[in-house]
Amino acid sequence: MTRILLAEDDESLRGFLARALERAGYEVRSCPDGEEAVSALDEPWDLLLTDIVMPGIDGIEVARQAAARQPALRIMFITGFAAVALSAKEQAPAGAKVLSKPVHLRDLVAEVERMIAA
Repeated sequence: MTRILLAEDDESLRGFLARALERAGYEVRSCPDGEEAVSALDEPWDLLLTDIVMPGIDGIEVARQAAARQPALRIMFITGFAAVALSAKEQAPAGAKVLSKPVHLRDLVAEVERMIAA
């Protein structure tokens, strides 16, 4: 089963995203912040789905550490800030995808499916 590490500090959004991905057949571990996500990198993951703007360790740093530890890991960012999204493309590991909030759950699942299939 495809394993997704989800880091999102907004509790209700994290729950919606996790449930949508689980319903689509993925195993999901939800983390409320970057620190917990970095700790979870000791386990193997297929995809990191992370918010960019989070207190403490932000999503860009989570992605950098994830890419260093698991080079084959696919990375997808979600953010509500257009300027942050543009900046993320410059700072993120190669091949990372950036989605802007609000994102429809159907669109998110479709993007995840595309990234996993690639």
